[in-house]
Amino acid sequence: MDKPLWQPSEVKKEESLLEDFSKFINFNSEKNFKNLWEWSVKNPEKFWSKFWDYSKIIGDKGKETIRENKIFNKTKFFPDSKINYAENILKKKNDDTAIHFLSEKGFEESITWKDLYEKVCKFSAYLKTLDLKKGDRVAAYVPNKIESVISFLACAKNGIIWSSCSPDFGTLGVIDRFKQIEPSVFITCDYYFYNGKKINILEKVEEILRQIPSIKKTLVFSYNKNEKLDYNDYVNFSKVLNESKSDDTFERFEFNHPVYILYSSGTTGKPKCITHGAGNVLIEHNKEFMLHCDIRNNDRIFYYTTTGWMMWNWLVGGLATGSSIFLFDGAPVYPKIDILLEYCQNKKINLFGVSAKYIDHLKNEEFDSKHLNLSSIKMITSTGSPLAGESFEYVYNNIKKDVHLASIAGGTDLVGCLILGNLFSNVHKGEIQGQSLGIDVDVFTDDGKSISDGKKGELVVKQPFPSMPVKFWGDDDGQKYHKAYFSRFKNIWHHGDFIEKTLNHGFIIKGRSDATLNPGGVRIGTAEIYQQVENIDFITEGLVVGQNYNNDVRVVLFVTTKENKQLDDEKIKLIKSKIRKNCSPKHVPSIIIKVPEIPRTKSGKIVELAVKKIINGETIKNKEAIANPSSLNYFSNLKELK
Repeated sequence: MDKPLWQPSEVKKEESLLEDFSKFINFNSEKNFKNLWEWSVKNPEKFWSKFWDYSKIIGDKGKETIRENKIFNKTKFFPDSKINYAENILKKKNDDTAIHFLSEKGFEESITWKDLYEKVCKFSAYLKTLDLKKGDRVAAYVPNKIESVISFLACAKNGIIWSSCSPDFGTLGVIDRFKQIEPSVFITCDYYFYNGKKINILEKVEEILRQIPSIKKTLVFSYNKNEKLDYNDYVNFSKVLNESKSDDTFERFEFNHPVYILYSSGTTGKPKCITHGAGNVLIEHNKEFMLHCDIRNNDRIFYYTTTGWMMWNWLVGGLATGSSIFLFDGAPVYPKIDILLEYCQNKKINLFGVSAKYIDHLKNEEFDSKHLNLSSIKMITSTGSPLAGESFEYVYNNIKKDVHLASIAGGTDLVGCLILGNLFSNVHKGEIQGQSLGIDVDVFTDDGKSISDGKKGELVVKQPFPSMPVKFWGDDDGQKYHKAYFSRFKNIWHHGDFIEKTLNHGFIIKGRSDATLNPGGVRIGTAEIYQQVENIDFITEGLVVGQNYNNDVRVVLFVTTKENKQLDDEKIKLIKSKIRKNCSPKHVPSIIIKVPEIPRTKSGKIVELAVKKIINGETIKNKEAIANPSSLNYFSNLKELK
């Protein structure tokens, strides 16, 4: 076993909420996370019931914790309980800051718990005047602002289903998503900023409304509330808040009543409308924040995200712990590379969350945080893609030595994590620390057998868990749902990640299963190649896919270079040599091609599957999910791949 990069002190372990919860359930874990996790999946009824009590969920718990069904996703948690999601978020009503907002342009806004409660109650009252009922949908095309959170919580309070896209989505991408769910109300903003540019949102709204006839009412709020907003065609959001009466009643709904609809990336077809239940996500987020991130009342949480990424929903869920949340809208390195870390310093952030891409960017720019005071940060989380081992080392060497760095993984499918951090375990280079409590995570061989530590296979969940999607909207017969998670292994959740169980009881994600490479019939994870390539000084990033060729698969690597440097034979030889030395001969690409740009999703994930389809002669139906769709054009009809 390798030497850990970080170890929690015995004091940290003793004072952790993990240990406190262990005492609460009268279980002596010996501060060993594996022991506690094994107990939680062997005793799911007791675990989830006790955690409801421990996290002080407001609602009628009911008598039954789990109503089992022979069909995996038909199992229900707390089937006779009643809760209101917003009631659990808005427990505090004092003058402390609930939400703080910072724009890349430098202007800031805050809202207290008291004001947040009042504005949510006012907007929920207004929604009732529109005759919106439980189960109706509201769609929002909004930047990451306080008004967006208010709108969502007001919908949740009324049992209305929320769905949001960030304004960097193009018109077609918005229509492809929202048209499927037939919203009655549309909420948007006048403009936003990104990388120094002011971008008009309303220019796109007319076409969206024309294509989605179900929308009967459109509300607009101003990005800068100091500017006068007067749009005759739309309802003024601020005016509604000022003039509406308050409704402070909280009707409680069934535990799995839908709270929001999220979307799959939709890079090769129309996005799936993944519908999540209010109680399901509430208890999961409480568990992740409290037991895995050690977040408690009055802590401060900042995740760099947009309203189109599931991490926004996760961040808002942090309010249920009594913590304040911090929003940032804009480019993560504009107007300067340390804008996010400076925000952490100035606002004394305790949990800082970013994408792996962001950390890699800081590393490539050789950024060092010595000029900043980051003493308040006790945890940094990274997601969106696997965090390479070298990036782990970079954080400890150049950002903060004494910090709990946790790579986390799960996704939109559960609005949370299957594998993540914990304060009982050490942090090892390149590894995710362990499974999520109460979720029976395992790694299977292709024929459905559990593998031992040190082996690679498919990430699965063997028992039902609360934060499974309630359904896919519009998937009345459940076929899409079944195909997404249960077509690979009978009645076992197949997550679609190719993953390694480590000897430290941790995990390393090797890449998506649908993007794994099979040269000569040997499965190879793309993440293994990326870890080598992106640490070569003249390369900024890479994308690796398999091309069908001569009845086999040949590995093709695309790279972008720093300062647009040429990719000559010498450099290609160096790349291949490093991959061969640190991985295996099977990992070595047959062809390496320099490209101007790597395609990515709106949330920053590399678009492997779309490129794979293009170079294998297939058509891409939906480019709107891609942040830089023009980049795909380069991959068609490449002479090197003939």
